[in-house]
Amino acid sequence: MNSIELAGIGMTSQRTRERLIQRLIDQGISSQPVLDVIRMTPRHIFLDEALSHRAYEDTALPIGFSQTLSQPYIVARMTEILLSSGPLKKVLEIGTGSGYQTTILSQLVGGVCTVERIEPLLRKARERFRKLRLSNITAELSDGSFGWDKHAPYDGIITTAAPQAVPEDLLRQLAPDGILVIPIGNGISQDLRVFRRQGDSAEFDEEIVEKVKFVPLLGGLSR
Repeated sequence: MNSIELAGIGMTSQRTRERLIQRLIDQGISSQPVLDVIRMTPRHIFLDEALSHRAYEDTALPIGFSQTLSQPYIVARMTEILLSSGPLKKVLEIGTGSGYQTTILSQLVGGVCTVERIEPLLRKARERFRKLRLSNITAELSDGSFGWDKHAPYDGIITTAAPQAVPEDLLRQLAPDGILVIPIGNGISQDLRVFRRQGDSAEFDEEIVEKVKFVPLLGGLSR
């Protein structure tokens, strides 16, 4: 991926990115590391060329297979919450999608394990990781409803699709004092929720953050 493609032109320029960052600040995003990474990450490469001119709008955009590239505010908000307890060595992401959220996380934590159930999306995401020379991401085709037991426990888990109830496997795979950031609900109403494990106990503190709208968390694989 050449420097022109990464930098973008016209509506994907640095000036356009700065306007997005200001919108995030205006909406209450205060973590400077999160803002800096979003500023420097070329969101336009995670979209088909026909939509790349809209990459720095604060909106969700389609990536095919009834999936979306999450709204930048939501990416920033979930990432900021995930990092609120301090540095994280290993994070699990449920729903790789385009790979944008994965890319943001990989620049802020020690390593990211990510699972995606739709194989064509995973192939594209892996190619983007290679082009961006991100070496701390491990990605696999898998049903995210069960987490990824092989690499557990995780200091943090983030879910980019909404189950109707919190999957017990995700709570079980959290490390002591680990944090889970997850949208929960149906197609009509969803809440962004945060679960924090109390030390190494089986007890969790739960917090409802705000109303959100995500695609549903589905089981099974799609090739």
